[in-house]
Amino acid sequence: MPEKTFVMVKPDGMQRGLAPAIISRILASGLKVIEEKDIYVTREQAERLYSEHKDQKYFGPLVEYLMSGQVKVMRVEGDNAVSIMRSLMGPTNPKEALSGTIRGDYKFDDPGSKVIKNTVHGSDSVQSAQRELTIFFE
Repeated sequence: MPEKTFVMVKPDGMQRGLAPAIISRILASGLKVIEEKDIYVTREQAERLYSEHKDQKYFGPLVEYLMSGQVKVMRVEGDNAVSIMRSLMGPTNPKEALSGTIRGDYKFDDPGSKVIKNTVHGSDSVQSAQRELTIFFE
């Protein structure tokens, strides 16, 4: 049975029109986008998605950022979907991401921001994927 993962093009990626290029990279990797939709994230969804960071000083700004514009949420599937997506995205901090990764190629410098705007979110484990998919698709 293919593995499922959750992927989101964040507001900065959507505002820059990067969703089609990101989807092309996902498909070129051999993964399939099973379901996708463009939405505005609610506060409840954002807080649930980033619940493991709730004690961090950046939690509030991160929630606000996620709610600041439209996002594309996707259910992605394939063999080793989580690890393939993690490799496609690159490290969380775009400054550490190599060219050829989504975060490396689409770096966005926003010096006044209280959060790292790294264009995409992807589940970091199968368990996280199951939890995150239920926030946006069930």
